[in-house]
Amino acid sequence: MEEFGGYKEVYVPYKGYQTYCKIFGERTPGKKPLLVLHGGPGDCHNYLLTYSEIAKRYGRQVIFYDQIGCGKSSIPHQDDSFYTYDLWADEFYTVREALGLDDIHLFGNSWGGMLGMYCMMRDDTGVNSFVINSSPVRIQTWLDEANRLIGFMPQEMQDAIAEAERTGDYGTPQAKAAYDEYYKRHVVGLYEKDYPQFIKDSFAGVGECYMVMQGASEFVVTGKMRDWDIREGAKNIKVPCMCLSGTDDEGTPYVIKETYDCIPNCTWTLIEGAPHIANAVKPDECIQAVENFIEQYD
Repeated sequence: MEEFGGYKEVYVPYKGYQTYCKIFGERTPGKKPLLVLHGGPGDCHNYLLTYSEIAKRYGRQVIFYDQIGCGKSSIPHQDDSFYTYDLWADEFYTVREALGLDDIHLFGNSWGGMLGMYCMMRDDTGVNSFVINSSPVRIQTWLDEANRLIGFMPQEMQDAIAEAERTGDYGTPQAKAAYDEYYKRHVVGLYEKDYPQFIKDSFAGVGECYMVMQGASEFVVTGKMRDWDIREGAKNIKVPCMCLSGTDDEGTPYVIKETYDCIPNCTWTLIEGAPHIANAVKPDECIQAVENFIEQYD
């Protein structure tokens, strides 16, 4: 990608497949590497690449990878039972071991933050801080808020979304316009015609695992994540955490407060005017918020 140069590419063997990793910068004394977990499941790493700027500005190595089932990593085309929370948790630890990431900071957006919390509940060894970017501890709260946000859209768009959810036909002009408006307001902060290339690349590489885990859309979880509720487990997270979200985020302040309230000694940075993929329209604010937090734990 021309926008984000100066990286190394590595493939890590995992369960007979390959996990694609992209590494920006070199290890610097006094600056622990930042490992970035993308959302979805299946949305690829590309949409978070603005955080690679941390390597240039602050001399901190930044590592991204495509989770198994999407992007440049293997897409196994197994049956649905292949995809589980533990599949990606085990991959997280495998990638860290292969790349020598035994002393790091962690960042996760959306599902990536959910995965990160799941891993921190399991084994937080070597993780010094964790930025949880717009991630729910309970999926039903997320869905309730997403559907509440639809209620603020024009009635014809509400009707178009309801019809698309009912029929499964998301390709009508009315449905496309309605979803584009929702994504402009709460997900990307831009209309599809204005997406930068790194956002387009990410959405183009979405894997089969999204349908298995999430379902057909943002508003109804028909996949395996429908029972996601880690409110009790999150109370045992010991790593210093910061919630990061936007005022216009589909992960609304109500969603994020539930996460914030569960995790002991958590802090929270709320970015004015930012949607779910806050870094797409507020890159500098996001980069600064992340670096300001994690540098305390170098």
